[in-house]
Amino acid sequence: MLTLDAAYLAPNVTPELVAQQTDRLALAHATLTNGSGAGSDFLGWLDPAAMADDALLEEIESIADDLRARTDVLVSVGIGGSYLGARAVIEALGGDRTVEFAGQNLSAHYHSALLGRLKGKKLAVNAISKSGTTTEPAVAFRIFRELAEPGCIVATTDKHKGALRKVASGAGWRTLPIEDSIGGRYSVLSPVGLLPIAYAGIDIRELQRGAIACARAAAEPDPKKNPVLFYAAARNLLYQQGFLIEALASFEPRLHYVLEWWKQLYGESEGKNHMALYPSSVEFTTDLHSMGQYFQEGRRALIETFVIVDGGEPSLTLPSGDNADELGYLVGEELTAINQAAYQATALAHREGGVPSLTIHLPKLDAYHLGFLLYFFERACGISGYLMGVNPFDQPGVEAYKKNMFGLLAKPGYEALSGELKAKVGAAGDAALVRF
Repeated sequence: MLTLDAAYLAPNVTPELVAQQTDRLALAHATLTNGSGAGSDFLGWLDPAAMADDALLEEIESIADDLRARTDVLVSVGIGGSYLGARAVIEALGGDRTVEFAGQNLSAHYHSALLGRLKGKKLAVNAISKSGTTTEPAVAFRIFRELAEPGCIVATTDKHKGALRKVASGAGWRTLPIEDSIGGRYSVLSPVGLLPIAYAGIDIRELQRGAIACARAAAEPDPKKNPVLFYAAARNLLYQQGFLIEALASFEPRLHYVLEWWKQLYGESEGKNHMALYPSSVEFTTDLHSMGQYFQEGRRALIETFVIVDGGEPSLTLPSGDNADELGYLVGEELTAINQAAYQATALAHREGGVPSLTIHLPKLDAYHLGFLLYFFERACGISGYLMGVNPFDQPGVEAYKKNMFGLLAKPGYEALSGELKAKVGAAGDAALVRF
C-alpha cells in the first residue's frame, strides 16, 4: 500500500475541495471501468490478473529461465512503452542478470558502444513491437538479431498480424503476445515488460500482486479514501487554477526511469487539444543544485509530486573525522535520515515559495510496492484524462514526426512528400543559418 500526504497542497487543494469533485470523479471512474468512454478498446490493462494469467506467467518465467541458463545478457529492443516500463522496474529493483536496451533511439554512437560492451557475451534478444515496422526498434533488431545465441530470440508482438509476427513465425522464434487492447505505455505488467523483468531476476508475481492490490483499492468511491481518485482530482484542480507543469520528484536515483516512464504515460495520454499539465521530472538532491533556484523563485506555474521511499534502505552512517567539513553534528547519523530531512526541507521551502506539492510514500522499494505504484499512476492517468475531456489512450500527435521522417528518408509510398519536405527543411535552414 502507498499513502498520500496532501498537507502541502493546501490552500490550493484541500480534502474538502476534492470531496466536492465526487460526482465528476464518479463519472470518470465509471467511464473508465465500464469502458464507455473514448479509447475503450484499449482497456486490457485494467485488470492486472487478467492481463497476465497464471499460464502466461508460467510461460514467461519458463522462457526467462531458459534464456538465463544459456546467455549472459538480454538485449531488449523496443521504444516508448515497449522499453520504458521494463527499464523502470529493472533500474529500480536491480536483479542479478544484465538487461541492455536498444532501439529506443537512432544514435550510431549509442548502438556502437553497446555492441562494444557486448563483445564476448552470449546474447538473448527480445524484440518488442506490435507491428515490427517502427523505425527505431526495427533498425536495432536488424543489428542485434544476428548476434543472438541459437534459439535465444523472442518476439513480443501482435498475436496474429504484422511484420514481426510474420518473420517470427517463419524463423521459428518463440513469441509472446501483445494484446490489441493494451497500448504501449500501459503495457509494463504485460509480456512487454514482464519478460525482460523476469530475465533480470525480479519476481514478476510480486510485481503483479502489488498491481492487483492497487486495483482493488481503486474501487473505493470516496476520493478521500482512494489515493487514485484523490491524485487525479488534485492535479486537475490545480490545472484549473492555472498551474501548467507537474514535476515528479524523487530523492532516490534508482527511480530515474520510473520518472521517465511516468512522463511518457501522462504526456502521451493527456497532451492533446493544446491542454494538460506538462509532465517533467527532477531528481533531488542533485537537481536542487541546478533547478532549485527556479523551483524556489521562478514562474509560479509549477506543482510537485514527490515519490518518497520510507524504509527498507541499507544502513550507512556518517563516520567521524576532523570536522574541517563542519559535519561533526551528523556523525553516526544514517544517510537515509539525512536524505529524509532533505526531502522535508525541500517540500516545506517550495510550498512556502508558492509550489503546491503532494507526496506519495512507499513503505519500501520492492516488487510489490513498485507494482502498486505503477498501477496507481496508470489508473489515475485514465481518470485524469477523462476529467480533462481527452481520450487518454490514443496518441495522434506522435504520427507527425514519423510522416516527416519517412518523407525525408524517401520510404516507399512517401516519395511525393520527400521533395516537398526537403525543400521546407532546406529553406528553414537557410533562413536561420548563422556562421561563426
